[in-house]
Amino acid sequence: MHTHTSLIVFFNELRKSIRALVVGVLAVTLIIFFLSPRLLQAVQGHLGGKLYFFAIAEPFLAHVKLALFSALFGLMPWIMTVLWRAMGKPFGVKGLPLTFFIVFTCLLFYAGTLFCYLLTLPMGIKFLLGYSSEELKAVISVSRFVNFITIFFMGFGLIFELPIFMVFMAWVGVSSRRFYERSRRYAIFIIAIVAAVLTPTPDVFNMALMCVPLYMLYEAGIIILVIMRIK
Repeated sequence: MHTHTSLIVFFNELRKSIRALVVGVLAVTLIIFFLSPRLLQAVQGHLGGKLYFFAIAEPFLAHVKLALFSALFGLMPWIMTVLWRAMGKPFGVKGLPLTFFIVFTCLLFYAGTLFCYLLTLPMGIKFLLGYSSEELKAVISVSRFVNFITIFFMGFGLIFELPIFMVFMAWVGVSSRRFYERSRRYAIFIIAIVAAVLTPTPDVFNMALMCVPLYMLYEAGIIILVIMRIK
């Protein structure tokens, strides 16, 4: 199937579910909004300090952002089901293979966010706050903090999807394992750019926290293709 036709089929399939998905996300966001103070308190434990606000609407908007992210986090299986059905339609991927991609995409997403919550986020915050002193005290905005953690969580959740998308592209014949093996140097360059874009702070340490796992996932994708005997 030609690329143009595949895109038309993809968007037509996506359009069937997108309205219900948007309504669902908004409804869950509204429900979670009333629980967002507890969520913020739980995540703030990594910071070990107080948060401040510098505009009247800032706390409200911060809770809205946190509720929206939590809704996307909780509804990720539905989101991925909609996405994979649309992606699989042009290539005739359905049934058990489609279920495989949906399940493992969700598992990898949650593994990425868990990795971020337990390891990357505490290390990143500790490193950045390590520059504080008696003369230089951190006064952290609640809005900036919410932006920081949500970008980190979502970024790691998404980059952990890399192996499954590599497998899918090779499965349907768009790319190949040999292509990935030959493109390592370009992969490193692209990974550095992605880490620079997704990392909330421009320091090398936090970029490395994203670059290293992302390259390891790239290699994991190649290993999975070897195991599956996909060339």
